[in-house]
Formats: sequence, structure tokens, C-alpha cells
Amino acid sequence: MPTLVILMIVGAIAAALWSSARAAAERAEVLGRNACRAANVQLLDQTVHATGVRLHRGADGRLGFERSFRFEYSSGGDDRNVGRLVLRGEELVYFSGPAQAASVVHLH
Repeated sequence: MPTLVILMIVGAIAAALWSSARAAAERAEVLGRNACRAANVQLLDQTVHATGVRLHRGADGRLGFERSFRFEYSSGGDDRNVGRLVLRGEELVYFSGPAQAASVVHLH
């Protein structure tokens, strides 16, 4: 197989993985921001940070990525609390953060 074809395949896979990671990070940021807004707390640094990724086998038997994120929030400006969320694909499967937001953020 020509080297150029192999490079194109590797490049396409890398682009797909990058795009998937960006989409998950954007979804996590929206979820974190909405949770903070619902709990009436301030999302610090205005972003979430990826903390891990691993393979996960879904209920249908297919492999996918489970991505973990963390964010920081403050209830009064003088404290700093850590929130965490986990996405499997685009599905939120775990959330810890502002207590008041727990009823607003749906896990499925």
C-alpha cells in the first residue's frame, strides 16, 4: 500500500478523534455552565478541563470513549469548589457540583 494512502488514513483518524474530543469538551462546558447558572454560582475560569479519557463498552457492545472533565465554581467569590462530570459519547453519566444544580442536570 502506498505511503501516501497510509498517511491519509492516519490523518483522517486523527481528525475524527480530535473532532470528537472537541465536541465532548464543548458539551461538557455547556453542562457545567448551565449547572452553575441553575445553582446561582459562578463558573470560575469560564471553562471546563478534560481530566481523562478511556474506552468504554456500551450496552450495545460497541466501544466508545468515556471522557472526564472538571470545573471550578464559587458561591460567594471567596471560595473555590470543584465539580466533575463524565460523558460517554454525548451522554452525561456522572455529575458532581453545585448541590442546587443536581435536580436540573439530568443524567440521561
